[in-house]
Amino acid sequence: MRRFLAASAAALALSLSSAIASTEFPAKLAGHAILPAETFIQPPADAPADLKISGRFTNVARAEGVGTVMGRSNGRPTGLRVPFFGQPVQGHSGIKRMRDGTFWVLTDNGFGSKLNSPDAMLFVRRYNIDWGRGAMDALETVWLHDPDSKVPFRIANEGTAKRYLTGSDFDLEGFQPIGDKLWFGDEFGPYLIRTDRSGKVEAVFESQVDGKPLRSPDHFRVAASNPGAPTDPTVNLGRSRGYEGMAASPDGKFIYGLLEGPVWDAEKKDWEKTAEGRTVLRILEFSVTEEKWTGRHWKYVLEPGATAIGDFNMIDATTALVIERDNGEGTPDKACPAGQRAETCFHDLAKFKRVVKIEMTDANANAPVRKIGHIDLMKIADPDKRARKPLNDGVLTFPFFTIENVDVVDARHIIVGNDNNLPFSSSREPNKADDNEMVLLDVEALLKAR
Repeated sequence: MRRFLAASAAALALSLSSAIASTEFPAKLAGHAILPAETFIQPPADAPADLKISGRFTNVARAEGVGTVMGRSNGRPTGLRVPFFGQPVQGHSGIKRMRDGTFWVLTDNGFGSKLNSPDAMLFVRRYNIDWGRGAMDALETVWLHDPDSKVPFRIANEGTAKRYLTGSDFDLEGFQPIGDKLWFGDEFGPYLIRTDRSGKVEAVFESQVDGKPLRSPDHFRVAASNPGAPTDPTVNLGRSRGYEGMAASPDGKFIYGLLEGPVWDAEKKDWEKTAEGRTVLRILEFSVTEEKWTGRHWKYVLEPGATAIGDFNMIDATTALVIERDNGEGTPDKACPAGQRAETCFHDLAKFKRVVKIEMTDANANAPVRKIGHIDLMKIADPDKRARKPLNDGVLTFPFFTIENVDVVDARHIIVGNDNNLPFSSSREPNKADDNEMVLLDVEALLKAR
């Protein structure tokens, strides 16, 4: 009977969580900044010469001529061609506001996979965002490198002195500065990486879930199977489904890694789901002081209509913000005719793009987080006319395929940004590569909700 009551309580908590999640709060645009899609930087002077050109392997086979391969978004040409001269400042996949009001922004692995990103360098940049001008001004760039060979597997630039890291080594999607260290969450392994403030790798931590190693098919310890053989039994996470969001406790003692994909349930021979069939993502807790996984976790249950999370940052010790989204892009005014698909219109529109406020406490550890409420990024009010892109039916939409940056700015504002997947996303215009956008949102009611 006790076991039945516990199960009933858990089901009730999950049901209540879902009901509360449907509470929508308003969002008003307080600022809008644009970093143009075609923004490039040159690698450090001591980087290998071949890194002056990026994007040569986006089709896996080499393409040497700059600007010879058209980027495409869901089959639509985006107007930008690779390879690029220089490193693109794109793929914004994590953000952290600093006390001085500047923002660190993470650039992810480059072009989407291990195979196509060996010439995409890994780095973070610090920006001052001038909301009045709508501009992002770069203040410094930190390039990740591994001169002491702390990475436990062969990297793309193995034979060089500085050993700069690339998108073939890691897919960085989460980021937290803690003290004088930088911590990065990777999707490939998945791994947790610690560097000093210069970007020099000091340690790489393999992941654990339920007391067992957590490994995707890209983990360096995974042995490839022969044709027709069973898959490696140590694989319990999908490819590129590692840490998409990474938060830290306000005191810097704990890191919370939110997986993009569900863990494999070996007993049920299926991905982890609720009884109703909804996808469950794990939030794994890592002790910074002890440098180990604590074994605790929380469950993030995706809402119907959502396919993934985009970012994750704490508000305070027990509440946090999570981006939850679908895979759609574009708005109805640029939609293809019903049932049709073409290169000049959107056939799979953006519908579910939210920032969700959650609660994760000791009381609900190892159980679903409580969803307190959300804002809808497809209807951002703009009464003060701050938008720097056209409105849709009187509101600013954020119709991007991937939205991967969210953090608290102050007691009433948050910042949200897209990942433009350069040159592979064109979510505002069917055939124009997306800019990197940041919006400052007045969401006082959401932040006060309990």
